[in-house]
Amino acid sequence: MKIVNSIEQLRKLLNRQVRQRQTVGFVPTMGFLHEGHLALVKKAREENEIVVMSIFVNPTQFGPGEDYATYPRNEQRDAALAAEAGVDIVFMPDKDEMYPRVGDIQIFPGKQAEVLCGASRSGHFDGVLKVILKLFNIVDPDRSYFGMKDAQQLAIIETFVEDFNFRTTIERVPTVREKDGLAKSSRNVRLSPKERSEAPVLYEALQLGKKQLEQGKEASVVEHEVAQLIENKTSGAIDYVALLAYPSLQPLTADSEEAILACAVNFEKARLIDNVIVKLKDELPCSE
Repeated sequence: MKIVNSIEQLRKLLNRQVRQRQTVGFVPTMGFLHEGHLALVKKAREENEIVVMSIFVNPTQFGPGEDYATYPRNEQRDAALAAEAGVDIVFMPDKDEMYPRVGDIQIFPGKQAEVLCGASRSGHFDGVLKVILKLFNIVDPDRSYFGMKDAQQLAIIETFVEDFNFRTTIERVPTVREKDGLAKSSRNVRLSPKERSEAPVLYEALQLGKKQLEQGKEASVVEHEVAQLIENKTSGAIDYVALLAYPSLQPLTADSEEAILACAVNFEKARLIDNVIVKLKDELPCSE
């Protein structure tokens, strides 16, 4: 496995002539790798001749007061895990390599970013699309792999790729969970023992909501029941519980084929998100 820190180095390694028609699978991460990231690598390894992983804590997607400075980092451990998983090239740039100057050009993700995490994290998805655009231009991957845990981010990136005719294909990978149901996340290490014991309630509540939705309960009722269970069984503060069409992230309509039931909960030092995707039946009710 090769570790590179510069854009120029990476482009030389991935030059079209060097590739010799080999496909490139790309796994963008912010590091502190866990089984969820490695599941992305596994699928990329199965489907491509070359697997590239980026490890970069992107400052443009963190807002004032968020955890950019304290986001967990361990490059040596990450490199070892990536090598063991079968990554061919790890791209580890620093902030100055990715953002050598402050630019005035901005990317606005639209209505999909106005709900869920975007409602309380102004500018977050602007920063996500900025770094994704740069990474796609640098790596020029044939396929790019994203986990369903960050379902809003995935929906926005899929729209971005489709609307702006990127060459890459976006591949969805299911959320990887702990045995108790908690979604794998780099931020889980920042939970206190008490919070860690409470955190699986998020998935428990979402599963309850999914069952109620499938039984025909209205969206507002489902959201209320999910929120109530989280409030009753955790010490976290709910940012949102929402039921929307997926991947449009708009209110459900009679034509909606899939729905996302999602939540975000703030604990003392960690903000956790989770979601379930629900296949809709014709008879299910829609929100107003």
